[in-house]
Amino acid sequence: MYSFQSIFVETKILFMFDFDQYLGFLAFLTILTIGFWLMIFLLTFVVPYWLIGNIRELLKEKRDKKRAARNT
Repeated sequence: MYSFQSIFVETKILFMFDFDQYLGFLAFLTILTIGFWLMIFLLTFVVPYWLIGNIRELLKEKRDKKRAARNT
């Protein structure tokens, strides 16, 4: 039978990272975090700014066409 200490040692060996695995895990978490915050930034600032600017330009072009048609 296994004693508590031998089970603890075996699970510790199973879950222990080597240093290069630890660095890879940190790199993965860093890239994941940067990607998460980049998506938040894009969805909350860049995309609405782009959409509002496009809508304003379309409305301005339509308004200018109507004025040009009226003045002709």
